[in-house]
Formats: sequence, structure tokens, C-alpha cells
Amino acid sequence: MPQPKDLDPYTDPRAFYGAELRRLREAAGLSQGELGSRAFCSGTYIGLFEAGERRPQLELSRSLDELLGSGEHLQRLCRLARTSKVAGYFADAAELQLQASSIGSYTSMLVLGLLQTESYARALTRAAHPFAATDVIEGHVRTRMERTSLLDSPTAPVLWVVLHEAALLLPVGGNAVMAEQLSHLAEQTDSRPRIVTQVLPFSAGAHPFLHGSMTLMQFTDAPTVVYTEGAYSGQLVEEPLLVEQFRSAYDLARAAALSPEASLQRIVSAAKEFATP
Repeated sequence: MPQPKDLDPYTDPRAFYGAELRRLREAAGLSQGELGSRAFCSGTYIGLFEAGERRPQLELSRSLDELLGSGEHLQRLCRLARTSKVAGYFADAAELQLQASSIGSYTSMLVLGLLQTESYARALTRAAHPFAATDVIEGHVRTRMERTSLLDSPTAPVLWVVLHEAALLLPVGGNAVMAEQLSHLAEQTDSRPRIVTQVLPFSAGAHPFLHGSMTLMQFTDAPTVVYTEGAYSGQLVEEPLLVEQFRSAYDLARAAALSPEASLQRIVSAAKEFATP
């Protein structure tokens, strides 16, 4: 598990939370494993919070306050540390993507956010928030575009994308927007060796992810995590048996999908269809 390390508690709210959790734990004479056992989680999980490597969780903070006799101290710090520019339900997953060594994703109707163009992201955001002011929409778009910089990082994760063929045909934003988006997807796939894209064709029929999207994040020193998302909500899945079920289903989806070479050809073909008057 992560070893306790000295943090500058004034670097950011998360570091302050981690430093305070460590201080309270050591004052109680508990190891990370002992505290984790009492809080129904692993010592590794406690260590990640103390090291400032995971966003604090409110429910866990409430349990820790009770176990450590700290009133609502950790709960208040948790609320401060969870401030984020992205939607609250996605914030934890967004943080984990920055730490992942590999990301596997499946999307049924849309292009993955990390590979979206600005125009495509704007059309999606406007559709999801039809009554929002323009500056609110543009704020969401800027945040999504900022997240794509992850792919330019020297430590960028391996990104394995499986998307249903339906995502190549749904005219988000109109023909010009789709032509640009699919051309961008093809270019990113062709030029970045750490990105693999596969298209799951209609001919594959029913599959486990028929009704939603899924992101599988793997780390060098932490357990695998799954994130599932709907229209206005998302959920992190960390229970090992359920994570393994998602992993197995994802392997089957990759096996049923077109090869990366054939997938690239299909994406390019779809882009040309949208570009043709």
C-alpha cells in the first residue's frame, strides 16, 4: 500500500485533507490497514487519500470522522477538496483518467470525450442543456477541450476505444460537424501509437454494453476501476468481482469488433459520406 509521505498541506485542499487524515490516524495509534478495516475499505485506499492521490469521498469521510472522533472535520475538508470544473458525478473519473496507465472505453452512440472536436462537443452540450445560457455551454466546452490535453502528456495512457457503428452514423450537429469529428477521430487513431480504435458493427448483434457507456481504468499501483455513465449521472465501480465482470465483457466487445485497420477504414468512409453533399 502507499507509504505515508510528507505533504505540504497548503498545496491544495486535497493535500490538506490527506495530511489531516494522516494526523488524525496516527494520533489514534492506527495503521492504514487498521483504519481501513474499521472503515470497511483497504489500507491501500486510505493510503491513496493520505497521499493526495484520490479525491476524498463524503460517505467515507463521515465514517472516518466517527471512527477518529473528529466531529465533521474531514467531511468539511472533503467538500472543499471535491470542488471541480466538471460535473460532480464525473469528477472522480476525470481525476482517475489523469493517473491511469491505460484506459479502455466503450461508447454506444457518441465519440469518446477525449477524442471530440470542439464543434462536436458544443453540439452535444447544447443538446444535453437546451435551456442553458451560451456562456454556460461554452464553459462546458472549454472544460472538455482542456481534458483532451491528457493525450499530449509524456505519460499519456494507452487509450483503447471501442465505439458502436451507430456513433459513426448519428448526425450530431449536422453533416459538417460529423465530417470534421470523424476525420479527427481517424487522424488521432492513425497518428498516435498509444490510441487503438475499434468499431463494433451492427452485424455483431446484441452485446453486454448495449444500453450504455463504460470506461475501464487501470493503474500501475492501484486496483482497476470502472466508470459507467448515463445522460445526467455516472458511477464509479470498484468492487473487484463486478470490475472483473466489466473487464470480461469488454474483452468480448473487442473480440467482436472490427480489426483496428478495418475500423479505421470504416471511420474514414463514414467521414466521406458526411462530407459528400
